Amino acid sequence: MTIAPARPASTVVLVRPSSTRFEVFLVKRHDNVAFMGGAHVFPGGRVDAADRIESPEQICDGVPGAVARMPDLEPVAAVAHHVAAIRELFEEAGVLLARPPDAERLAACRQPLASGSLTMPELAEREGLRLALDELAAFAHWVTPEIEIKRFDTRFFVARVPDGQEPAHDDSETTQSAWMDPEEAVERCRRDDIALPPPTWTTLRQLSKFSSADDVMAWARHTRIVRVEPGFVSNETVTMLTLPGDPTFPPIDGFETPDETRFILRDGRWRAE
Repeated sequence: MTIAPARPASTVVLVRPSSTRFEVFLVKRHDNVAFMGGAHVFPGGRVDAADRIESPEQICDGVPGAVARMPDLEPVAAVAHHVAAIRELFEEAGVLLARPPDAERLAACRQPLASGSLTMPELAEREGLRLALDELAAFAHWVTPEIEIKRFDTRFFVARVPDGQEPAHDDSETTQSAWMDPEEAVERCRRDDIALPPPTWTTLRQLSKFSSADDVMAWARHTRIVRVEPGFVSNETVTMLTLPGDPTFPPIDGFETPDETRFILRDGRWRAE
């Protein structure tokens, strides 16, 4: 079997305070999208070549911290993951982590960025922006199992929604969006109202243990980042993904065994067991 290479990608968990504790922003991927079509996910996508910046200090804040948080990567790759996270968040949700945060004025740039006719470094230089890498807190590293045809090596970030910015889906790759309490999203998935991929489910279960957006940000900035590639089991009776700590998958040092360690594929959806 030929194993497809895992392409670098970035995903952003956007959080905001709520009347009870906090909410996260989820978008529904278009049903026709090849990867996770129809599922509710956090905004994100692959790292493009243009996200790699040789002299990032010219247009980015927080470069040393971004590099230090990803010691397993070359500095230019670590910065690229952060730049991709900022770009994808703006493309898919209309939220711009930059100084000044001119998201509303620059809304027309979302489509050119998505099509590749404009790059984030070009936009920053043209508009005098400084990309706020320091507003992102990397906290997780997920890799698609080798059995999959499309594979991604994804860094997960969390960020607060900036004051005065209201996210909205792009009506292209994503067709719906909503703010939800993490527990609400999980319960809606249990009822089959929405579909959640295993990494999204597991992240929501992690976040549901916190009482505020401040707690989430503090945890993300200091938690140990561990590479997780789910196991895969497929036979005549079951198709299943497993996580470290499952009886079929030894624990990984530094990765807290989640509440659910296996996901069964039924009726086209991954369901936590």
